[in-house]
This record gives sequence, structure tokens and C-alpha cells, in this order.
Amino acid sequence: MTEVFVPTPIHLTERAVSKAKELISGEGNPDLHLRVFVTGGGCSGFQYGFSFDEEHQDDDTEVVKDGVTVVIDGMSYQYLVGATVDYSESLTGSQFVVENPNASSTCGCGASFSL
Repeated sequence: MTEVFVPTPIHLTERAVSKAKELISGEGNPDLHLRVFVTGGGCSGFQYGFSFDEEHQDDDTEVVKDGVTVVIDGMSYQYLVGATVDYSESLTGSQFVVENPNASSTCGCGASFSL
């Protein structure tokens, strides 16, 4: 029998899970999930995006951790396999961030990347 390795598309830190739970609870809608996506733009060519929604597309991939569902669309999936989503708080602001082993370079602010 041949084993097939299917990589976990995306990992979530405990901070990211905790913040997502807090934000979803604040909206009062337990059906919300965190959508992580990649779009063209930024100074390095691609940028990450985050939103909360209830939509599910046919090509979406879902990852569930500790009650939080992360959804990745089909186009973004290829860029996010193996990435880690964290939540960062600093003097300059608070935000979800992506640590992506697929990125060959990132811009100085960390908001965009290239492959």
C-alpha cells in the first residue's frame, strides 16, 4: 500500500486562534470563519489578506484548530501551503501575520512577499 502525504495547508499559532475566537465572539456570529488569501500587490508582488465571513466556495480548503475554521481559496492555497498564521501586537499596531516558507523575499514592512 502506498502512503500519500498531504501537507497541512496552513498552521495557526495559539495567539492567532485566541484572537480569532475573541473577534468571532465579539461579532456574536459563531458561523464566521477566518479567510486567509493572497492577492497581487504590495511592493514585493503579492500580499496577504484576512477577513471574517460565512461564505464557502467550491474550491475552498478548510483547516480547523481548537474550534476556529480557517478558509483558503483555491488560488491562494498554492502560495500558503506550509505557512503559519500568527497574531502580532506591537507599538505600531496589532494584526494577523503570515510566516511563509514559500516566500523568497518580503518587503520591509512584512505586508507583501515574492516567490
